[in-house]
Amino acid sequence: MANLDPGLVDAITRQYVCCSLQGGSARVPERETMAALEDLGRAEENNVPSLKQPKYCFRSLQDAVPARVVLYLLSFSGFLVSFMMRTDINIAIVAMVKLPPPSSNQNSTQDSPLVCYDHSLNSTSLQDDDAPATSREEGEFDWDSTVQGAILGSFYWCYILSQVVGGMLTQKFGTKAVFGYSQLATAMCSLLIPQAASIHYGLLIVLRSIQGVASGLTWPAMYAIVGQWIPAIERSRFMSSFQGFSFGIGLTYPLAGFLIAYSGWRVVFYTTGSLGALWCIFWYFFAFDAPQKHPRISKQELEYIQANIGSAVQGGQSMKVPWRAIMTSLPAWAIGITTFGRIWVHYTFIIPGPMYMKTVLGFSIQKNGVLSGLPFLLSYLSSVVFCYVADYLVTRNLIGLTNVRKIFTAMSQVVPGMMVLAIGYLGCHITLVLVTWFLAVTLITASYAGAMASVVDIGPNLAGPILAFAQTIHMTASFLSPLVAGFLLKNNTSLEQWRKVFWVASCVGVGTYFFFQVFGTSKVQPWNYPDGKLPDEDTEPLRKKKATRRDSADFATDG
Repeated sequence: MANLDPGLVDAITRQYVCCSLQGGSARVPERETMAALEDLGRAEENNVPSLKQPKYCFRSLQDAVPARVVLYLLSFSGFLVSFMMRTDINIAIVAMVKLPPPSSNQNSTQDSPLVCYDHSLNSTSLQDDDAPATSREEGEFDWDSTVQGAILGSFYWCYILSQVVGGMLTQKFGTKAVFGYSQLATAMCSLLIPQAASIHYGLLIVLRSIQGVASGLTWPAMYAIVGQWIPAIERSRFMSSFQGFSFGIGLTYPLAGFLIAYSGWRVVFYTTGSLGALWCIFWYFFAFDAPQKHPRISKQELEYIQANIGSAVQGGQSMKVPWRAIMTSLPAWAIGITTFGRIWVHYTFIIPGPMYMKTVLGFSIQKNGVLSGLPFLLSYLSSVVFCYVADYLVTRNLIGLTNVRKIFTAMSQVVPGMMVLAIGYLGCHITLVLVTWFLAVTLITASYAGAMASVVDIGPNLAGPILAFAQTIHMTASFLSPLVAGFLLKNNTSLEQWRKVFWVASCVGVGTYFFFQVFGTSKVQPWNYPDGKLPDEDTEPLRKKKATRRDSADFATDG
């Protein structure tokens, strides 16, 4: 003991102090410390290398990863698997049903070209380009277009109906329970879909309806937790985690095509359902409704969150939702109406878009899947860039927060709205069409630094209910957009008819933006507080609030 290296003594002392803190106490038992020092002395005398270097404390490794970063990863992966389970049937149903033969009665009297390829020459190549023969096998279910429409549409009808319910449940039970159980229910339904489809399509519709109800709870739930965890100067960056849905869509199309080609359509649902169930395990152990409830958050991070959120978050789960005030709030209506236009344009690319690539551009099913999915994979990267730029503009006091929200909202709607119209008039210049297509889908993600971020800005306490109200409005576009497209293309899928589809999308997307330009804001509304009054500190613009550059950079680096 007399010849102990002072450095080793200090190291083991710090080791015991660190590990004792994990149990909630900073007190180090003297007897255990002395015994450890004696063991260390004997080890040093016997030249035992493994005991000369103390192990790292696990607590320090936990502190190295901020809890906000963990929440970001959970949010991103959660929306990824959610949209995989939502969109898997869009491509799987092609292999499930017996498709009718292609029509050869296209009207050729139009002045404009019908399609961008010679059908008589490409009719075989569209199939021969597909790799394995199993991808071209005839489906096993004799479902007509009406039944297929009911199967695909049942999800979105029920999805819309559950938005307000999701906001109410989140206020009562918290994000962890609502988001977690909704994902679990969706995953279980995915695993049951193959068997249900084999019994009767009615059971498949029931399962898709349950998935729609459950998925409708996820967005209000996640928005609510943002208000509790993420300071205003970081929200734009955190909102990029919601772009996990873009990765989900982008991965599902090529993945499902591969699985169908080599293993059959049933494996698609088993894969997405299993991924969803696995995600729920991670969510259960690592997600918490508020920083104060997190058992492993560092004291420094907790103090930073509390200092930067301030008094804007007060009520939490116990706060009564002022539904009348929300439903009569022009800023809340502005979010819902303007986002309706963005969703209309977005779903023109998601649902009718692949049909345009096939019927007008003449792409094979393989090329169709890759080109349909690739823009959504790129969307995540663009969302991160947009959100970082938005936060940079605010934290550097270059532009006010409200103006930032309006600029990025215009970028996500007005520009893509004009681009979708341009696609129809670019005709058969396929390279220009694809470049315009990719840019439009990419720019749509700027909304997460725009109107969608305003959901948390105007009511951090009530982000879940606000989003539920807004989504009840704007998600109607998710089925109205393809419905209108289908009506316009019912008897004729020529390029001329597609221009009408793009004209409608453009007018809706650009026109609805101006409501946000007039009534949109980032200011916290009085009904965000239990007493209906704004605290003094929240009457000042965000740009005047004190926030150190280092605090903002910490999350930027880790996220």
